[in-house]
Amino acid sequence: MKMNKKFYNELREKIQPYFEKSGSHAFDHTERVHNLALTIAKTENVDIDIVKTAALMHDIARKKQGYNYEICHAKEGARMTKEILKIMDFPKEKIDAVCHAIEVHRYSKNLKAEIKEAEIIQDADRLDAIGAITIARIFDWGAKRNRIIHDPNTNPEEYGDNHMSNTSINHFYEKILKIKPETFKTKKAKEIAKKRYEFTKQFVEEFIKEWEGKK
Repeated sequence: MKMNKKFYNELREKIQPYFEKSGSHAFDHTERVHNLALTIAKTENVDIDIVKTAALMHDIARKKQGYNYEICHAKEGARMTKEILKIMDFPKEKIDAVCHAIEVHRYSKNLKAEIKEAEIIQDADRLDAIGAITIARIFDWGAKRNRIIHDPNTNPEEYGDNHMSNTSINHFYEKILKIKPETFKTKKAKEIAKKRYEFTKQFVEEFIKEWEGKK
């Protein structure tokens, strides 16, 4: 059974309370991941309902996690998703696949996607972590956390689970510039990532040159 537009409209409405109204993981991020996932899915032989549903619900526990890093929003999101889909008109045989895609999507966890649909969600989420929008998200988040933009005397650190970068520019070196095109799983995502990655890399290089007064 293929889900219709009515189901997805109802799902969008149902999950809105789980998202912050603004910020780097507000629902606009989810919409971008959803759209990217659909773009990638067109080039793969996958169950589109698993892709669409997982994309829309992959961050429903972000608000719940907040800055409490004892909660993993991917794992908790998978649990919440199962409960929500059980009471909605969604095929029961597809629920576990949706939950798996959500549970393994998180970049810092580095978990293996066991199905193609999960690879697509990983790729779509990581595509939104490089490019023009992510540059804005990083500085927006940094400002809210009162994080300094750049300090040439503060070296980048090793990025890991729940890592908090000490400067916004260091965050690029610690995480963003490590999301290279070759690390993506699907061919379409690799293609999209090339342009976004190069744009991000050039921005950081230009920023450092201007900071040092070289341009």
